[in-house]
Amino acid sequence: MLSQKARYALRALVELARADGAQLTSGELSTRADAPRKFLEAILLELSRNHLVISRRGKFGGYTLAQPPAQISFAQVIRVIDGPLALAPCVSKRMGYRKCDDCPDDPAACSLREALRRARDATAEVLEAYSLADATANSGTLEAIEAAAS
Repeated sequence: MLSQKARYALRALVELARADGAQLTSGELSTRADAPRKFLEAILLELSRNHLVISRRGKFGGYTLAQPPAQISFAQVIRVIDGPLALAPCVSKRMGYRKCDDCPDDPAACSLREALRRARDATAEVLEAYSLADATANSGTLEAIEAAAS
């Protein structure tokens, strides 16, 4: 399940993509993304640390995307904010792989693993292919963004 934190992150990044290179303040992003400002500032800090946004301090400060919108996928953002896309750690590919606490010693003997692996693959395929540019090109409503993210 997508966390509220990830939803706010995606909304803010889509707004930055719509700004087409213009710098937006956290207040502007908070209003446009319909997100609590203090919470969004913490999210933006995390996105900045992971090189998805560039932050500038001072009177003329604000945020811009660190890469073109077409190069930032929803999967990338979700992984930064929520962690692995996999429903269980034993099927995670990129990050967070570990044997489940209740898994049999032989992972191939797990009756759930194949279904969870397929779910991970299908989810990753959709979210890796959907970028911030795609979100701005579509209807652009918050509902469309959340529908693509859920």
